[in-house]
Amino acid sequence: MNTNENQLDFVAIGDITTDAFIQLDAGAFVSKDSIGNEQLCVNFGDKIEYENVTVVKAVGNSPNAATSATRLGLNTGLVTHMGDDDNGVDCLEQLNTEGVSTEFVTIQKGQKTNYHYVLRHGAERTILIKHYKYDYKLPKFTTAPKWLYFSSVGEDSMQYHHEIAQFIKDNPNTKLAFQPGTFQIKLGYERIKDMYAVTEVFFCNKQEAKKILKTNEDDMLTLLTDFRKLGPKVAIITDGPNGAYAQDDTGSWQMPMYPDPAPPVDRTGAGDSFSSTVVAMLANGMSLPEALVRGPINSMSVVQYIGAQKGLLSKDSIEDHLVNAPEDYIIKQLA
Repeated sequence: MNTNENQLDFVAIGDITTDAFIQLDAGAFVSKDSIGNEQLCVNFGDKIEYENVTVVKAVGNSPNAATSATRLGLNTGLVTHMGDDDNGVDCLEQLNTEGVSTEFVTIQKGQKTNYHYVLRHGAERTILIKHYKYDYKLPKFTTAPKWLYFSSVGEDSMQYHHEIAQFIKDNPNTKLAFQPGTFQIKLGYERIKDMYAVTEVFFCNKQEAKKILKTNEDDMLTLLTDFRKLGPKVAIITDGPNGAYAQDDTGSWQMPMYPDPAPPVDRTGAGDSFSSTVVAMLANGMSLPEALVRGPINSMSVVQYIGAQKGLLSKDSIEDHLVNAPEDYIIKQLA
């Protein structure tokens, strides 16, 4: 356990899990509902043979972000809660292997550690999740970190959001990046408006943005502006193959995807790698456009592997990819 009291550059906050990736074979198929949503289907009563299982420890939005930031050269820690089971021991060992400080990990006696099953079919996946209940509490930092990165937690975490928001108010030199998870998206914004009010950088995708704002608005600039009205100084919304859109006080930008060198293997963690890379680059003193140019490169690499962390790149590797980027990989400033 790291007991270094020096200021950390980046501390991620959120749940940790193990992902078991189950590759389904031809016994599973994709169908579409009446409005065009794709569905993963199997027939009741069938014995569906799977091709393989890949188990990946110490993942989740925030652990992924912490690992990403560590590989990008930041002094990084993770605030998370886990059980005292073998799964928790394995997750803790993996964090230490990656160089993520575990001094803020809380081990809850008698509880289990989250374990998810990822049903893979081609490059797409459906995740079966289970969030165990933890006694969420923010640790006492000897020195406030430069950045907090807050993401997915369980549904028993309402007070935790207010505690984190108060911490940012009390420590104005600490910047907050907020990438809402499933529960936080369901909440909308009214119940955690204090969180939005103190956020430096906010991330979500277009579908999530519309759910949070409870709107049918499709114009990206309008969505970005609406989020910034809630408090975030920087709003960033991804839109699948259309890339990412961002806005701050100096302007708005659209950043295309970095081209895939081969068809994606697994899209798990693509959003985490993008958002954590942007924050890491901002933490390194880059401007928003400079950070946005580098984010999609890490996402491109991550989707070439099973799991959210194997493909995470170093800072030097990202710079190499940027130097060798195609001519049309350029950021566009929007009106």
